[in-house]
Amino acid sequence: MKDCLYCENKEKLDSLMIYIADLSVTKLYLFKEQTYYGRCVIAYKDHNVDFTELSDEDALKFAKDMQKTGKAIAAAVNPYKVNYGMYSDTLKHLHVHIVPKQEGGHTFGGTFEMNVNPPKYLSDDEYKQIISKIKENL
Repeated sequence: MKDCLYCENKEKLDSLMIYIADLSVTKLYLFKEQTYYGRCVIAYKDHNVDFTELSDEDALKFAKDMQKTGKAIAAAVNPYKVNYGMYSDTLKHLHVHIVPKQEGGHTFGGTFEMNVNPPKYLSDDEYKQIISKIKENL
């Protein structure tokens, strides 16, 4: 847990993401890198839990948080498709990447890239606008 991005490494977390809201069992963040406009992540409230280890009640709440976030992102950015990725090989904290994709956009038809080169960042006002749109639709 010492090096967990979501639990202990606030400085690194803040360099990568912007906190949006607490949901029922997750925290919602917007990635600062916005090649996939509206890309977010939800992270489970507790550390080092695999989805299969959740209680039935928390598994349902987690899935509903994921669905709620996907709907909010879809309403905010009108993507062709919203994709979901759960990768915890090296970061042992239950989280889901929620990635809107546009037809003809970056990696359309394939897996989204975690570290796009060159990265795309927004202005402070643009971050505020997309966060506001997502919050309006939660």
